Amino acid sequence: MSRSILVVNGHPDPSPQRFCHAVADAYEAGAKAAGHAVGRIDVGALEFGFLENAAAFGTPPPEAIAAAQAMLGRADHLVLVYPLWLGTLPARTKAFLEHLARHDFLIKTDAKGMWPAKRMKVKSARILMTMGMPAFAYRLFYRAHSLKALEAGVLRLSGFKQVRHTLFGGVEISAAGRVKMLAKARSLGEAGA
Repeated sequence: MSRSILVVNGHPDPSPQRFCHAVADAYEAGAKAAGHAVGRIDVGALEFGFLENAAAFGTPPPEAIAAAQAMLGRADHLVLVYPLWLGTLPARTKAFLEHLARHDFLIKTDAKGMWPAKRMKVKSARILMTMGMPAFAYRLFYRAHSLKALEAGVLRLSGFKQVRHTLFGGVEISAAGRVKMLAKARSLGEAGA
């Protein structure tokens, strides 16, 4: 079954040499080869600042972010690719997600009841995270806290039904390992997963 997929390359550096770019490219190539419709956003190429107060969440976003909201609105599946920096998302990637949430796009905060209304209920998501340390170390020693926070506090809170992740650890260890990681990203793209 063909899907509409939005790939967000969350690496803040627009340089194509970054491994996240290769992961996003591999996923996108696999998805397109399988007949999925694919949109792409490279966070490092967008112009936006940081939100500085809660009032900004209620205002319309800048043009680049409004375009990103429209792309996500049309997609069935979100793929977020980013590197693990200082135990979490890069600041610019998190700022992008904060902007994406603006103007009640991800959740409707003035909804009746205790919890905000989830706006992404019919969508699924996959996180593809790269890191220098082995992935088992991130899971075992650090308990994948930042990943769990992103999944629960942003994606599931927004209503994404299925939220999955793939961790690409030890990206600096070997070229052969990176080739396997890119093959995995491509196969996930082919599956639309």
